[in-house]
Amino acid sequence: NLSGELIVFFLFAFIAVTGGILLLTLKKVMHMVLAVVFTFISIAGLYVLLSAEFLAAVQLLIYSGAITIMILFGIMLTKKETREVEKKNRFQNGIILIGIVCLATCIYLGIYNIEIDSIQTDLHQANTEKIGIELYSKYIIPFEVTSILLLVALMGAVIIAKKDETDKEEKRE
Repeated sequence: NLSGELIVFFLFAFIAVTGGILLLTLKKVMHMVLAVVFTFISIAGLYVLLSAEFLAAVQLLIYSGAITIMILFGIMLTKKETREVEKKNRFQNGIILIGIVCLATCIYLGIYNIEIDSIQTDLHQANTEKIGIELYSKYIIPFEVTSILLLVALMGAVIIAKKDETDKEEKRE
């Protein structure tokens, strides 16, 4: 049966896979970032189809927004070194293609042979509220430790960036 939900699923899946392929094949870094953004947005759409609106919102805010901005800042703040990349020969491309086909076959056979019992659940009812209750009652300590870890990583990145700037200024003098 070809339903609207199935068509939208295939559309989002096609955009996600195309974005991943473009990320690997494009030459300009800014174009690669745009391909990643399309992939992130299509994955958020897949989360909406799974009735995981909270994960879709997090995907859009954190990955499509914050991570993409961090990638862009990283690109703009790093020096641009041009270097020649050696091209792969046909033998290497053939081995890579065989590996991809084997991996895709294993994944397909693994998914095709799974038998999942159908049981009635109430997952679609107030799932964001349930996630919030679980996160802020049972997992508050790991949540706060993660936020502190991210803050320390951010401060470390700023210190490393400042250190590189002072090293460059010392070399100029």
